[in-house]
Amino acid sequence: MRLMLYNIRYGAGTGGFFHVPFPFSGYLRKTEENLARITAFIKTIKPDILGLIEVDSGSYRSGRRNQAELIADALGHYHVYKSKYRPAALIRHLPLLGKQGNAFVTSDLIKHQHFHYFRHGVKRLVIELELDHLVIFLVHLSIRFTHRHHQLEDLFALVRKAKKPVIVAGDFNPLLGARELHQFLAASKLVNANTHGWPSHPSRKPGRQLDFILHSPEIHVREFSIPQVTFSDHMPLVCDFDITT
Repeated sequence: MRLMLYNIRYGAGTGGFFHVPFPFSGYLRKTEENLARITAFIKTIKPDILGLIEVDSGSYRSGRRNQAELIADALGHYHVYKSKYRPAALIRHLPLLGKQGNAFVTSDLIKHQHFHYFRHGVKRLVIELELDHLVIFLVHLSIRFTHRHHQLEDLFALVRKAKKPVIVAGDFNPLLGARELHQFLAASKLVNANTHGWPSHPSRKPGRQLDFILHSPEIHVREFSIPQVTFSDHMPLVCDFDITT
């Protein structure tokens, strides 16, 4: 089975012009052309499961279309999307920001999905996808250290309840380094698929390991790679794995 994790930055792209004429102005531009490039690239990878971080669900910049749905349609796959903000959050009602979330795209029909929310932070969503022999969690942790600490506690509580082998994938934002995850890994007994500690951010000159695929010991990773593409400020993670019984 092939899992791909990709923070697509809402399809907004990257590069020096992203901050012209003012910082982060790239987030306000139309995304159709770059999303088409992202989609074409994803098709070459042929993932069975695609975890998408930073998806636009239908603002003006995405042409009022859900980017996860567009990618799923291009692949002939199914998708599930959710806003990354808790249901009662005011930000859900704001233009542009209210259309931001995360998604799964899968080749098989999605049978069971659950949405959880961290107790702390602005972006709080955890998507849980249950497959026949596997449970996958998709997360995007806070950029604030104290919030990340509490979010990892909540994530551990979810992982320990799983009755099947587990994968946790997402943008963990460990801005102080991967050592931030040591306690979580020790408690959960999950293993980092990126055994070499390869960086995935920023895509044009990678220097930080922000994106992770963590897995139960019962899951055997056959191959792990980080394709060198610059459609987003993050590079994607690709993991081929089997489940041993």
